[in-house]
Amino acid sequence: MSSLSERPAAAVVGVPLPHESAALHVTGTALYTDDLVMRTRDVLHAWPVQSPHAHARITALRVKPAYDVPGVVRVLTGDDVPGVNDAGVKHDEPLFPDEVMFNGHAVCWVLAETLEAARLGAAAVEVEYEPLPSLVTVREAIAAGSFQGIGRHLERGDVTDALGKAAYVFNGEFEFAGQEHFYLETHAALAQVDEYGQIFVQSSTQHPSETQEIVAHVLGLASHSVTVQCLRMGGGFGGKEMQPHGFAAIAALGATLTGRPVRLRLNRTQDLTMSGKRHGFHSRWTVGFSSDGRLLALDATITADGGWSLDLSEPVLARAMCHIDNAYEIPHVRVDGQIAKTNKTSQTAFRGFGGPQGMLVIEDILGRCAPLLGYDALELRRRNFYQPGDSTPYGQPVRHADRLESCWSQVLAAGDVERRAADIAEFNAAHSQVKRALAMTPVKFGISFNLTAFNQAGALVHVYKDGSVLINHGGTEMGQGLHTKMLQVAATTLGVPLSRVRLAPTRTDKVPNTSATAASSGADLNGAAIKNACEQIRERLAQVAGGKLGISPLDVRFADGVVRGLSGDGVDWNELVNLAYHQRVQLWAAGFYRTEGLHWDANAMRGEPFKYFAYGVAAAEVEVDGFTGSYTLRRVDIVHDVGDSLSPLIDIGQIEGGFVQGAGWLTLEDLRWDTKTGRLSTQAASTYKLPSFSEMPEVFNVTLLEKAHEEGVVYGSKAVGEPPLMLAFSVREALRQAAAAFGPPGTSVDLASPATPEAVYWALDRARGGASWSG
Repeated sequence: MSSLSERPAAAVVGVPLPHESAALHVTGTALYTDDLVMRTRDVLHAWPVQSPHAHARITALRVKPAYDVPGVVRVLTGDDVPGVNDAGVKHDEPLFPDEVMFNGHAVCWVLAETLEAARLGAAAVEVEYEPLPSLVTVREAIAAGSFQGIGRHLERGDVTDALGKAAYVFNGEFEFAGQEHFYLETHAALAQVDEYGQIFVQSSTQHPSETQEIVAHVLGLASHSVTVQCLRMGGGFGGKEMQPHGFAAIAALGATLTGRPVRLRLNRTQDLTMSGKRHGFHSRWTVGFSSDGRLLALDATITADGGWSLDLSEPVLARAMCHIDNAYEIPHVRVDGQIAKTNKTSQTAFRGFGGPQGMLVIEDILGRCAPLLGYDALELRRRNFYQPGDSTPYGQPVRHADRLESCWSQVLAAGDVERRAADIAEFNAAHSQVKRALAMTPVKFGISFNLTAFNQAGALVHVYKDGSVLINHGGTEMGQGLHTKMLQVAATTLGVPLSRVRLAPTRTDKVPNTSATAASSGADLNGAAIKNACEQIRERLAQVAGGKLGISPLDVRFADGVVRGLSGDGVDWNELVNLAYHQRVQLWAAGFYRTEGLHWDANAMRGEPFKYFAYGVAAAEVEVDGFTGSYTLRRVDIVHDVGDSLSPLIDIGQIEGGFVQGAGWLTLEDLRWDTKTGRLSTQAASTYKLPSFSEMPEVFNVTLLEKAHEEGVVYGSKAVGEPPLMLAFSVREALRQAAAAFGPPGTSVDLASPATPEAVYWALDRARGGASWSG
C-alpha cells in the first residue's frame, strides 16, 4: 500500500462529521462575497447595459445621459481598459464588445452610489444596434456549418466491418437540452485598491488563480499585483469555474478608475441571461448488436452547443467522447465530435463536464433498443458491462471493473428488485391509466482533469507555538464539504484532534497557481498536498520527539494529540511543538502534489487521462399517470463507490444531491430560448422548474460500497462530486419503460430530454396508439 493511501488506525478521516460550516449556514452567520459589502465603506454598485439582440453590431454608444442620473459616478466602456479587453482564456470574449453575440450581452457597466441609481443610469445609456443574422438552435448551427474550436475523432477497431456483420443494426438521432446551474448565490465580486495600487478581489469563484490572471491582464498588471480570495460559494456546480473572471475584472477596473471599492452582484435574471449553462448536445448514431445482445459497434457524431464563445467547450466535448461508452464494452467505436457556435450564452462547465452528455447517448441507445432486441433493459445493460482486463476505446485499462458487478448485485439484493419487478408487472396489468416501472443504470466515471497540467495542487500548513494548526489550500468551498475533508486530512496526518485545526479562506497570495476546484478532484489534489505539507512538519517533529524520548525518530507515532514511542512513553503535542520552537525547528511547510501516471494525446484521443474510475449503480421506480404524463418517483436505491470515504456523511450528502440534480436535468429543467430574438424565456424560478421536495423519492436509500480502497489516492478515498449525477439516468429510463407499458409488449419509446410530464405524455400516447420507435 502506498504511503499516500495508507490510513492509520486512529484516523480522523472516515469519521462521519457534519459540514464544517453547517452551523453558520443554518444560523445565517456564514459570510459570502456580497455580505462583505456591508463591512466596506464607500462602495460603488455596478449594473450592466444588456443587449436586446441575439446578434448585432453596436453603431453608437452614448453614455452621457447616464451621468444625468443622480448618484451615477462612472460608466465603464472599452475605452477604459488599460490592458487587454478580453475576459476569456481563448481570447474570444471581449469584456466590452463591439458586436453583441447573444441576447443579454453586456455592452457597458454603470457604477453608482446605490444599486437603484446604477440601474437607472444603465437604463439611460443610449445604444444603437445594427441587427445581424443569428443562429439560436444547435440544429440551425449544424445546417449553417457554424462551428468553433477543434473537432475531435475517436476510433477503435473496424466499425464499418463490424456493423456489416452485426445481427441487428439501429440508427437514431437524439438532441438533449442543457441545464442552468441555479446556484443559490449568483455571481458576485467586490474589488478594492490599496495605497500601492494593489488589487484585492473577493470573488465567488471556483478558480481564484484564473480569476487573478484575467483581472491582471485586463488591468495590464502582473499577477503579483492582484490577490483574489474566495470565502465560500453558495453553490457553483461548474458555473463559477470560468464565468466569474469577467465580472471580477469589471469590479477591479471600476475600483482602479474610481479609487473606491466596487461591488458587482448579478440579480437572478441577469445571472440567468448572462452566464453559461450545461452544454446541450445533438447526436446521430448507428449501433450494431450481436444475436445474443452484445454491443459490437457504435458510430456516432456528437455536436456540443457551445454558445457564442469557446469557454471550456473543447474539453467538455473531449470528456463527452471519452464517456460515450459509460460502463459498457464496445469493441468497435468511431465517434466524431464538434462544437456548434450559436448566439446564446457561452456554455460552460457543469457538474460532470460533458461526461453526462456522452453517457446519456449510450444509455438512450440501450433504452430504445432493448425492447426491439427482446431483452429486458436491465439484462441488456448487465450483459454488456466491462469485465476485468477490458480497455476503453481510448486505450485506458478499466481497473476494478468488477466493482460494477458488485454495485449492481448489491442494488439488486438490497433493493429487492426481482420481487418489486413482479409486483410492478401485476400492478400494470390491473391498471390501464397508471403504470409503474423500475430501471437500473450503472456509472463509470473517470477522475482527473482532461488537461494533465491541471492535475497538481499546493498547500500551506502552519503550526503555531501553542500547537494549533492553520491550513491553507488551493481548493474552494461551494458547499460540497471540501474544507471539512481537508480538516480531517490534516488532523489525521498530524495526529491531533480536529479541534486543533483551522482552515483559512482560499487566497492566491497563500497558495499560487492553483487549478480550479472542479473535475471532482478537489479532495484528491488538495488533500494530497495538505498531507505532504503535514508530513514534512511531522518528520521534523519526529526528530525532536526522538531526542526527547531517547528513541529513533522512525519509532515515533503521532495520534490523539500525543506523540509516543513504541514502548508507550509519550509527550503531549503542544509540549512537543513548543520544544521544537525553542530548538529553532521550522513549524510550517508548503506542500505539493501532482497526479502520477497520467498521459493523454488530445489530437489522437489516446492515452490514460484518468487516475481511476468511480463506479455506481442506481435503481429507480416511478409511477406515471396516463392522463397527464405526470409522475412520482417512488423509490431510489443507490450503491456508490467512493473508495475508503474521507467523510461518509459528506459523501452521502453529495450522492443524494448529485442524484437529485441529475434527475432535474433529465426530467424537469427545460431551458427555452425564443428562436427569433434569442431571448432566454426561462429566466426566473417561476418559469424554470427546479427539483423540490415534491420530486424527492418517497424512499431514498444510499449505501457506500464497502472494501473499496483506492490505491495511490489520499487515504484510499475516491472522488464523489460529479459521478452520482449520472445515477439519475435510472429515473429517465424508468419513465421510458413506464411510457412503453401503456403500449403492447415490445414497444420501444423515443423519449425527449428533459422528460417533462408533457414529453412523457406524448411518449405514452404514441405507445398507447401502437406507435413504436423502430430504429
